[in-house]
Amino acid sequence: MVDSEYGYAIAGINNPMFQATPGKFKIKTVGVSDKPVTSAGGLRVEPDMTLAQLKSGDSAMLILPGGALWEKKGNGEAAQAAAGFLANHIPVAAICGATAGLARIGLLDEIAHTSNSKDYLMQTGYQGAASYRDEPSVVSGKLITAAAMSPVEFARDIFEMLGIYSDKVLAAWYGLYKTGDAKYFAELMKAAG
Repeated sequence: MVDSEYGYAIAGINNPMFQATPGKFKIKTVGVSDKPVTSAGGLRVEPDMTLAQLKSGDSAMLILPGGALWEKKGNGEAAQAAAGFLANHIPVAAICGATAGLARIGLLDEIAHTSNSKDYLMQTGYQGAASYRDEPSVVSGKLITAAAMSPVEFARDIFEMLGIYSDKVLAAWYGLYKTGDAKYFAELMKAAG
């Protein structure tokens, strides 16, 4: 998994600062097995549970980061879990390679979505080219898709869907992390005040 793709999202979810309801959500890591996984950045992650133990009814959202295994047609179990979440009206957020995994099983064929590029998804054999949007992140119903280069937009859409922050805090957070302009930090502090 590629650390830069999900970092903003999990940091915001786990940090109660600025949240509308601090501590409402907690990140749980999931693996195909309970064996530790090493991220692209070298971070060793020990799963809290396996995919077999994951229940959509006990979850607020499934976040799928990209990574090399998606490129090798791996992570099919995770893509199927996403299909189950969406069937149960539980949000799914997929970025980069994870979008290819969803495309591979037909989840993007008839719903607005994005990814790294349309050509990238065409390699999966999917039939959703007409629904592709050339945007950093796309929200369509309970599904969020994003390009690898758009982790800030990905996090923003996750925060909005979960209601992590008030609208004013979210706007200031996004402005700060998208532009780096210090004026947004002042707006963030004021909005959270």
